Amino acid sequence: MRRARPGRDRVVTVQPAPWRGSAVLVALMLAAFTFNTAENLPVGLLEPISESLRVSVSAVGLLVTGYGVTVAVASLPLAHLVRAVPRRHVLTGLLAALVLSSLLAALATSYWLLLVARLLTALAQALFWAVMGPVAVGLFAPEIRGRVVGALSVAGSLALVLGVPAGTWLGRQNGWPVPVAMLAALGLGSLVTIAVLLPTSRPEEEPAAYGTRPDARRFGIVLAAGTLSATGAFTGYTYLTKFLGDVSGFSPSTVTALFVAFGVACLAGVSITGALLERFPQAALTTAVATQAVGMLGLYAAGTDPVAAVVFLVLTGGALGPVFMTTQNAMLHCAPGRTDIALAANSGAYNAGIATGAALGGLVLPLAGVRGTFLAGGLLTLGACTVLLGVPAPPRPGAPATPARGRRRASP
Repeated sequence: MRRARPGRDRVVTVQPAPWRGSAVLVALMLAAFTFNTAENLPVGLLEPISESLRVSVSAVGLLVTGYGVTVAVASLPLAHLVRAVPRRHVLTGLLAALVLSSLLAALATSYWLLLVARLLTALAQALFWAVMGPVAVGLFAPEIRGRVVGALSVAGSLALVLGVPAGTWLGRQNGWPVPVAMLAALGLGSLVTIAVLLPTSRPEEEPAAYGTRPDARRFGIVLAAGTLSATGAFTGYTYLTKFLGDVSGFSPSTVTALFVAFGVACLAGVSITGALLERFPQAALTTAVATQAVGMLGLYAAGTDPVAAVVFLVLTGGALGPVFMTTQNAMLHCAPGRTDIALAANSGAYNAGIATGAALGGLVLPLAGVRGTFLAGGLLTLGACTVLLGVPAPPRPGAPATPARGRRRASP
């Protein structure tokens, strides 16, 4: 690991053993899986939680909405607040909060206590996504950082394919607190590994603390495109169950199977994009957003045909994960300042897009029907494609990098 110390011209090299970097990466992947499972698990356990705590299903749904809003609002302020704290300390603190909040949620006997526990988890997740990326990619050589981002995204996507379905089954068999408590055990495994193996260093000395090619204009364009894309996706996705039943005519059991197919497509899209991300970063971002637009507009135009509905559903699912992954990767390159601040801004904007999309879909639904939500979502995603046309062309390979403002370049 090459580490430049502020105010000095020489570079201090501290190269950790390869197995340590790999172990920390696995721990971060497990943490990403756990956080994403925690965020979405109530979706599969709406009725058991509702019956156990004697509240309405819509109130339990607010546990998911409130979680997303908290992540959207808190990401950037929290990242700024801890910008000088060593990443090892930040990550262990966040994972400790995940463990404690999951235990608190599992032991909750009232709705309000469960809500407090969920909001604590959301605050931890808001900061986790900001610091995880720079820490993970900084453990490896620059030429494989795209694959590292891909691995983290695969782990996060597995939460929808494996974590939430398994947690839903376990909760329906043994009570909803059981899978929630298991999240604490997973978080503890990540916590111990990171506390023991991740080196302690000043955040500004981390190898990936700053963008490789800072570009404020590109940063703003990618941020806007990602937000528009998230808004468009969740304008329709929020009402996907209704669409597949009312428009495409699928039975409830088939709809359940199609949700699994959607998750598998998301995982496949992330896996394929991750393998190509380092070589074609701009093409990967544009392709993901364009594929989402085609999928959503295709569902609107041809969703009444079951076969066409499945095809466009898979396209939409295959793009949903890669959009966020490619915007996060872009932030590691074009961040005009610290990458953790840029990633926090991207995560907050994306979650704001999710909340806005769900609300917009709710407004469109009574006016234009469920097909109208996919038309609106597809047009917003098409708008994101248009925004991306303004992204500057990446520098040619071998071109000299521009150092971040205020940071002295270290000589070898």
